[in-house]
Amino acid sequence: MTGAAASMFSLHGRTALVTGSRNGIGRAIAVALAQAGADLVLHGRTDDLDDVEEEVRKAGGTASRWRFDLSDTAGIPAAVADLPEVDILVNNAGIIRRAPAAGHSFADWRSVLDVNLDAVFQLSRAIGVRMLARRRGKIISVASMLSFQGGVQVPGYTAAKHGLAGLTKALACEWAADGVQVNAVAPGYISTGNTAALRADPVREAEIRSRIPAGRWGRPDDVAGAVVFLASAASDYVNGHVLAVDGGWLAR
Repeated sequence: MTGAAASMFSLHGRTALVTGSRNGIGRAIAVALAQAGADLVLHGRTDDLDDVEEEVRKAGGTASRWRFDLSDTAGIPAAVADLPEVDILVNNAGIIRRAPAAGHSFADWRSVLDVNLDAVFQLSRAIGVRMLARRRGKIISVASMLSFQGGVQVPGYTAAKHGLAGLTKALACEWAADGVQVNAVAPGYISTGNTAALRADPVREAEIRSRIPAGRWGRPDDVAGAVVFLASAASDYVNGHVLAVDGGWLAR
């Protein structure tokens, strides 16, 4: 890609913070953003980020680290105060707790909402204020098929992902006129550690794959490409959108 088209997707001179960037989708996003020219702030609850940092550097980006437990939602504003200026925020970190709704503990419900929704609001607000002052920024959250559907045995996760879609639209309505685009990607069934158990179950795996028009599970890189688009100037008039990256799952 050359010329004007290439410049639309270039992230040179931009700094991106990707939460939950140690592995899976977050790692693929971090590396893809580096390949597009961005410098990275890698986030993890622990400091086990050596491998992804090496990949980012090989991709041509620089990398710093932010170690923080996002379940400490009240501590987020103070924790981000010393971070560099962030041009691109990717809210990827998330957890899931599986149990039938009748036996789903409130503690599990609360822990999922804390990380998957409350932390996203706190982080988006803390970093979004700086973006608004500069009249430029991109916020991209990782939603889910369960932003649209009910799911089974994951009531907390489903509620959080529905809330995330709504929060994306609410922030976009307030911030679009000030040059800050807020959007989300909604991955379908992606081959990551979180779906290992499903893929190991031959019956369930076949059921899922048969419903995907693309005929295969997604790869983390499939999601990363969509995030690069939403992080770039190519998406400057895209606001409040939840982009499904699902191989056609929702169209079925």
